Amino acid sequence: MRRFIGLMSGSSLDAVDGALVEIEEAHAGIRTIGFASQALDEALRRELEALQSPGPDELARAALAGNRLADAYAAVTARLLEQTGLAASSVRAIGAHGQTVRHRPELGYTIQLLNAARLAEACAIPVVCDLRAADLAAGGQGAPLAPAFHARVFRAEHERRAVVNLGGIANVSLLAPASAGEAVLGFDTGPANTLLDGWCRRHTGAAFDRDGAWARGGRADASLLAAWLAEPYFALAAPKSTGRDLFNADWLDRSLAACPAATPRDPRDVQATLVELTAITVARACSDFRADRLYVCGGGARNDFLMQRLAVHAAAAPVVSTQVLGLDPQAVEAAAFAWLAACRIDAAAGNLPSVTGASGPRVLGLLADPRPRG
Repeated sequence: MRRFIGLMSGSSLDAVDGALVEIEEAHAGIRTIGFASQALDEALRRELEALQSPGPDELARAALAGNRLADAYAAVTARLLEQTGLAASSVRAIGAHGQTVRHRPELGYTIQLLNAARLAEACAIPVVCDLRAADLAAGGQGAPLAPAFHARVFRAEHERRAVVNLGGIANVSLLAPASAGEAVLGFDTGPANTLLDGWCRRHTGAAFDRDGAWARGGRADASLLAAWLAEPYFALAAPKSTGRDLFNADWLDRSLAACPAATPRDPRDVQATLVELTAITVARACSDFRADRLYVCGGGARNDFLMQRLAVHAAAAPVVSTQVLGLDPQAVEAAAFAWLAACRIDAAAGNLPSVTGASGPRVLGLLADPRPRG
């Protein structure tokens, strides 16, 4: 039994999540034995948010942010080891996603900030990083990468399952029964917490809308929702992926200006409409697949109002948390990067061409190893 750690900070820019995972040889069994989450330092969060757009001296600022993010990742690693009582030497490798600040697969590049060598040195554990580049070089989107992991741990013999990750950006993994002989499908459906959290922070000062209580006090705006659903991204065929390059505060402000209301909008109405946008775009993706059940992970799984609205729009398929399958919804994505690290160490493919559109399976990631050989 080998141990791996997965670390990620998503497009919602709220926290660093880490999972410590045990993986059997040949990946026959995968078990999460530890999870830790640490909120991003506010100054670092603001800098990472600013670096999503061009700005002065951004190369140096990006390098410094990558250093600080490595330190935050190392702190979460230390918490995981303390929590589980394990030594760093017992962990084979860390899979570290880094912070995406650009994702432009149509131009052939994606950028994740992280000083992986600094992280490896701080933890005395090899680090697998730059996990999207090989898929992108093979003509793929470089994202989403989680469906390969979802297929490994969640695919069932007889149930058509949709695994929904409600992170900063929402994505789905469409898992036909193993016996059906259908390829695994998956793609980013559109915005989720990145717009919900940003709008909530702007108008309430809170980092996020706990349980969706603020949105629940608003009323969805039908004309605004229709305008948002006309966004060309939603009509694109898969494979497709997106991020803050498209769905950001500027996109939201432009759309609000282009769809004026007769009277000033209550910010809670905008929040409620953003919930509807996420719920509808996710439900449509899953209904086309004819999913028997939706299993939700990511931070949005803790937003009761969003989960309720998703259940309304996905009426034909029950909506539940991945907790019913034995995996904490908050830990799923971090566990996926632990598994991707294991794939890299084993020289096994970590992508699914049916999801990303790559020309074939590829070994993903580069290795920063602080341990001398000899």
